[in-house]
Amino acid sequence: MKKNTHNLWHTHSMQNQQQSSTSQHHITTQSIALANQHYENFPVASVFLPKDLRAPIGLIYSFARQADDFADEGHLSTDERLALLDGFRDELDLLQAYIKPKTPFFLTLGEMIKARKLPYAPFFDLLDAFRQDVIKTRYQHYGEVLDYCTRSANPVGRLMLHLYGQSNENNIALSDHICSALQMINFLQDIAIDFNKNDGKQRIYMCQDELAQFGITEQDLYTWVNHQAPINAQWQAFMQFNLNRVQALMQAGKPLGRILTGRIGFEMRMIIAGGERIIHKINVVKGDIFNQRPRLHCGDWVVIFLKALFRI
Repeated sequence: MKKNTHNLWHTHSMQNQQQSSTSQHHITTQSIALANQHYENFPVASVFLPKDLRAPIGLIYSFARQADDFADEGHLSTDERLALLDGFRDELDLLQAYIKPKTPFFLTLGEMIKARKLPYAPFFDLLDAFRQDVIKTRYQHYGEVLDYCTRSANPVGRLMLHLYGQSNENNIALSDHICSALQMINFLQDIAIDFNKNDGKQRIYMCQDELAQFGITEQDLYTWVNHQAPINAQWQAFMQFNLNRVQALMQAGKPLGRILTGRIGFEMRMIIAGGERIIHKINVVKGDIFNQRPRLHCGDWVVIFLKALFRI
């Protein structure tokens, strides 16, 4: 559902220049609530995480959610969206320079980053990705899509590994596979939604060279998005090609769910199983995400829980 960016709670909070322990607690609480209330196919700051990690993850999620909303939501102009994202970058620059930020949210976020000894690079990478969303609407080949994922999704996984105390070269590589796969799964299920973004310019994350290879035009996409015709065999083959590739990418990262132990490992296995479940649901509808966009329901979460529990 479209939202007016200026009505989001965090935008109002950022206008208040006064900071206190009470407002810090309020911002943290609101961040956790935002993470838990916003619809996602994958658990965010869930009850399965150790309690001491829920607040940091909530703040990271809030940062990403706000910036993503600046790029996507409401009826802002391109310049207004970029200005909001630049405002976030300016605040990060202040934090990195050990200068007090201008807004309560970033003061709270900065104290968490300092306390948890998190790197700043992933936060800047996320802003780069959201900025790219505003100005780039086509991806010529798979390499461009992967490059986007390195900044839009992988930074979150890397921050999680730092919070878990499990950030090493092997785990980072596995996490990158999982995060990129999750991002691409999101692309596949949201093709119709993305097509209507960027003020009618149609944002398409599907690779242009692969669409041409399967004989699919943008007019075809327009027809399917607007339910003017049923999908054809070329689209089904194209989707199966993408599903096979993203499944292989997910499998490449899946060992991380067994490497991480305890509640953190269980959470990771839940996330992986959630991605696999969406792949399954897209397969069930034979790629027709235009008429049957996959979402996870109660029965799906039972399957996901059991797969995570029994390490399937």
